[in-house]
Amino acid sequence: MPNQTLKIEGARFILTMDPQRRIIADGSILIEGERISRVDKATALQEVTADRVIDARDMVVTPGFCNGHMHISYAHAVRGIFPDDLDPMVYLSHVFTLQGAMTEEEEYHTTLLGITELLRYGTTCFLDPGSTKFLDACLQAYETAGCRIIVGHQVVDQPNPLHLPVTSTEQSIARMEETIQRYDRRLNGRVRAWAMPFAADYCSTELLVAAKRLADQYQTGITLHQSNAPASVEAHLQKYGKRPVEYLEEIGVLGPNMLLAHVIGLDRAEVEAMARTQTKAVMCPTAALKMGTGVTQKGLLPEMLERGVCVGLGTDAGNNSNLIETLRSVYLSAVIFKDGRQSTRVIPAETALEMGTILGAKALGLEAEIGSIESGKKADLVLFDTRRPEWRTLFNPVNNLVYNADGRSVHTVIVDGKVVVEASRPLFVDEGALIDRVQRLGENLLARTGISFPSRWPIV
Repeated sequence: MPNQTLKIEGARFILTMDPQRRIIADGSILIEGERISRVDKATALQEVTADRVIDARDMVVTPGFCNGHMHISYAHAVRGIFPDDLDPMVYLSHVFTLQGAMTEEEEYHTTLLGITELLRYGTTCFLDPGSTKFLDACLQAYETAGCRIIVGHQVVDQPNPLHLPVTSTEQSIARMEETIQRYDRRLNGRVRAWAMPFAADYCSTELLVAAKRLADQYQTGITLHQSNAPASVEAHLQKYGKRPVEYLEEIGVLGPNMLLAHVIGLDRAEVEAMARTQTKAVMCPTAALKMGTGVTQKGLLPEMLERGVCVGLGTDAGNNSNLIETLRSVYLSAVIFKDGRQSTRVIPAETALEMGTILGAKALGLEAEIGSIESGKKADLVLFDTRRPEWRTLFNPVNNLVYNADGRSVHTVIVDGKVVVEASRPLFVDEGALIDRVQRLGENLLARTGISFPSRWPIV
């Protein structure tokens, strides 16, 4: 049976993110099956027919956005319960207590709601850093939604204050390997599986080295939470005589398939270590700002980019930053360092957009497949409706997208050549019914665990 064809016709602008960073005005895209076959001016493709044609005359088309760090499976059920001033370690211990209490049904529906939000606002690919417990059940959510995802099994083999389950080094290694073997390249390749030790602070050297060995052996990736909090830096200096990222280089776990998440408290020597090993990073400005991490003063994103470090963007969980829209991280990346450095020459809109698309794909090891609109790549696309006040007037679509717009203007989302969101509505789920269900599940979860944070203002 021949591939079904889909034509996106006459888009006002196509932001290709190709190597030349071409912006095609009045452009069309032809999709055959799951891949892009042609991208050109509308006049060049006007005689080409397709099984389905989408009129894109008032649309800006971009690649699907990549979210490189997003705990998908637990947050939406209890979103918004935590006070702003809760101590971060107390907050995290509650987060993982709640997550540990979730049932398979709760995790499935909570995951599906999180994915629904991501897709509705233009994120087509994301990395869940190993916190999903019931991967078999949640695989059904990934299949239903049609998303592209990187999964794993987070492990620690050291005592920790976060209530993360501790397993022996041998068990931790075995669980990571089993997860890679079981889930990597599932759902026609839309699912990848990585090695995911939670953080160097709670993992032995033996476990970290083994995780990197698994990533190399199975030609996949490895990710770590690497916040470089002051206490962590001091502990590494006392124990190893090196800062955290320098220690990771010394034990041989840095490299092109390593993705370090958060990376706020680095120093210049650690940036150099990442640059010379081609280690990648993902920053979550949404979470960093809300948690008061000092990212505008301590974050070295401009320096990492200057040294050629590949940096993608994430949002962290929906009960940390509370928002999971990747385009909001794109916006924040373009503005917070201008203020922090008191210079408008830092992180232009174009660079911020690259981090959300092609650099984000590269950070996930997927730049050959996604991240730009080019012939032969997977058809992961977002169509923004510019017939909205926040888009006008429209002359420079990059500036408008990064500084004016947000996910509310997403009209159509395509993953693997399949339309999953149309007219701002997800096609794979009854969104209202799902929202009602997760509300009930969240209420039951809080009642079971006894965790509660009453409103500071009276609810009458």
